Amino acid sequence: MPKTFVIEDESHAEHVGEFSTLQLAWAELRRLSEVPWDAQPNAAPCQSWRTCGRDYQIIEYDTSSVPWALVERYAGLQVSAKGVAWGPDAPHHVA
Repeated sequence: MPKTFVIEDESHAEHVGEFSTLQLAWAELRRLSEVPWDAQPNAAPCQSWRTCGRDYQIIEYDTSSVPWALVERYAGLQVSAKGVAWGPDAPHHVA
């Protein structure tokens, strides 16, 4: 089954990127975890961005049909002024 892995900011329904493997998507979240919360691309797009944050998820899709079929959602990463918090689905090496 052909797949793609999409990172999305669930809080703002914002598409961040598409990746061919789950490992590449986790690597991108590791990169985003090192970007300050108030710098792009982590700065939230809303007017209340100083008190808001990002809630990144990885969404796995089966791309063999249109529309794509949702396979699984992975709780990824939260970034805010309070810091970085990895979701329960994050591999141990990213925490």
